[in-house]
Formats: sequence, structure tokens, C-alpha cells
Amino acid sequence: MMNDQELMRYSRSIMLPEVDIAGQEAWRQARVLILGLGGLGGPVAAYLAAAGVGELVLVDDDEVEASNLQRQIIHSEEACGQAKVESAAASLRAINPGVKVVTRAERLQGEALQQQVADVDLVLDCSDNFATRFALNKACFATCTPLVSGAAIRFDGQISVYDPRDPESPCYQCLYRTGDDEALTCSESGVFPPLVGIIGSMQAMEALKLLARVGDSLTGRLLLLDGQRMQWRSLKLRPDPECPICRGEHRHAG
Repeated sequence: MMNDQELMRYSRSIMLPEVDIAGQEAWRQARVLILGLGGLGGPVAAYLAAAGVGELVLVDDDEVEASNLQRQIIHSEEACGQAKVESAAASLRAINPGVKVVTRAERLQGEALQQQVADVDLVLDCSDNFATRFALNKACFATCTPLVSGAAIRFDGQISVYDPRDPESPCYQCLYRTGDDEALTCSESGVFPPLVGIIGSMQAMEALKLLARVGDSLTGRLLLLDGQRMQWRSLKLRPDPECPICRGEHRHAG
């Protein structure tokens, strides 16, 4: 149970009848994987730590570079050359010392990735390449772990939730095929600085809603943001009946 200090710290969330003590306790008991600690992963991790999510597992094999600082606000200039997971962990411990932070400065693949996904309650995909997104999607559907996916490039962002616990949920591979725009990255195409903050904050919101069972998630919907015109579009997503991941042998049987 939460102590008096925790009750005070999280009082503004607990005041919400949709969250209450039960929702806050669900966050405190949760273990969440954040893959990618850049522009998206930074705000995701900061808001989840501030909200009181009990354990955050940070995975990224990259180091902080000067070109990251224009948008990756969880890192400071002094962190250049440092592993992103260690830089982010230091920031998160300063935000909320009560949150357990686990760091893995490596590129998880295959069985190691699937095992890590199986050990958490929810996954946030904050990566910047299609190969990782496809692998993470596959691991989540193999282990029945909900996935909150975000992406941002140039002035355009998108977010959705893929939840294998819901039999009507599509997966990431229902939307994209392997080989699509493999070279499309921020390092080659650029990104407007606040865009990653907008999408990352929304990922954190969807994660907290799922963990506390609040409201309706973005499962089955894709939100697209045109940042230049500040216009949102909401698209209905349906499972691809031929999808090998969410309708095939990789889907968790129970």
C-alpha cells in the first residue's frame, strides 16, 4: 500500500474518480518496457516516472549526440557520449526517486527481446526504424503484451495501440509491410522539435489509461497528425485476415 508521502505526491491523479487509489496502485505495481530513449521515449519515460509507474525498463543501444539535443529533451549537453539509457535513467531518478529504473544498453533481438517483453505488463515502441518495430510487434503478440506505438518525422506524427488481449485488435504488420520506407529516419529526413513531445506524451497517456483501465484506448484506431496545419485524422484499423502475426502462428494462444 502507498504511504502518506506517496498519497500526497499522487493526489492530483487520485482525485480523478476514474483513477482513484486503485488506478494509482495499478501504476505502482506495473512494469513497463520503453524501447528507444530519444525524442519519443524521453517524454514517455518522464511522464510515466512522474505518474508513479513502479518499474521502467529502458532499452536503447545508442549514445547521446549533439544532434539529438534539438528535440530529445531528457538528455543534457553534458550527457553527449553517454549511453542514452543511463542519461535518461539519471533524469528519471531526479524526477521520481521512488520509481525503479532498469537499463539495458543493447539492441535486443530474437529470444532476448521476446523474453524481455514477456517480463513486463506493457510495451512502448519509441524506436526509429521499421525492423525494430516489426520485431517488437511480433514479440508482443507472441506474449500477449499490449503495445503502444508512436512515430514522428518531419512535421508528421502517428500513434496507435495494438492489444493482443483484444481479439479484434489489428497489429502493426496489418498496417505496414516489411520493406516499407526502411530508410525513413529523422537523421535523414529531419523532425520538427515539439512533434516528438506531442506524440510521446500521447503514448504515455495511452499507456497509463491501459494500465489503470481508464477510458477507451486507441486499439483499432490510428491517429495521424499534420503538424504544419495542426490537423488530426482518425482512421479505423481492422485486422488483416492474412496477417502472419496477429492472425497466424505467432499470436499467443491464451
